[in-house]
Parts: sequence; structure tokens; C-alpha cells
Amino acid sequence: MGSKRIMRISQEIKKITSSIIRNGLKDPKISPMTSITKVEVTRDLRYAKIYFAVLGNEANKRDTLRGLERAKGFIRKGIGEELNLRYTPEPVFCLDESIEHGLYISKLIEKVNKKDENEEAVKDEQ
Repeated sequence: MGSKRIMRISQEIKKITSSIIRNGLKDPKISPMTSITKVEVTRDLRYAKIYFAVLGNEANKRDTLRGLERAKGFIRKGIGEELNLRYTPEPVFCLDESIEHGLYISKLIEKVNKKDENEEAVKDEQ
């Protein structure tokens, strides 16, 4: 099976899962600020590792993960209805913290840049 096909299937699962979370799930524990960041499908199409990000605190992230785990069957059914595959991949949800990590790195860079600007201003005054 070609990697292009797996990439296309991953993108379709990402789109379908996003739509299901946004429109189909009624669980109040799932944060409305949940976004699917990436989907990795195994070569045998048995499992789909779905990475999601939640804007909020740790409790929101934990509750959203629990809600998605409870809705796993509903999401798998929705994927199966949309995709015509021999096997519908079993969703495995993983919290993606790369966005928060990127924000943290960005803040560190800003802090270093401000410190450098302050040091240059002091040198110019002398």
C-alpha cells in the first residue's frame, strides 16, 4: 500500500473526526476549543492515532481526553460511514502539546530579544 494513500486516508480521517467533534458530539466534558492537529494511520489501517489540542487548563484537557475515549465507538462509526475501507481504523486519542510548547518557546525568544534590546540601549547611552 502506498504512503500517498495512507496520507490521504489520514487527512480524510482528520477532516471527518473534526466534523464529528464539532457537530456530532453532545458531551459537555469535551471542550468546544478542541482541534485535531494530526492523524497517523498504521500501514495495515487498523489504528488511527489522532492527535488533538485543547485550549484551556489541565482539567479541560483531561476531561476532553476522557470524553473522546468514551465517544470512541461513535467516532469510529462515523469514520466507517464516510470512508469505504475494508477495516475502519480504531481511533487512539493522544493529547498534542506542541502548540503550547511553541508558545512557550516563542515567549522565551521574546524575553531574550527584550533583554538584548535593553543591553544595547544601555551601551548606546554610555
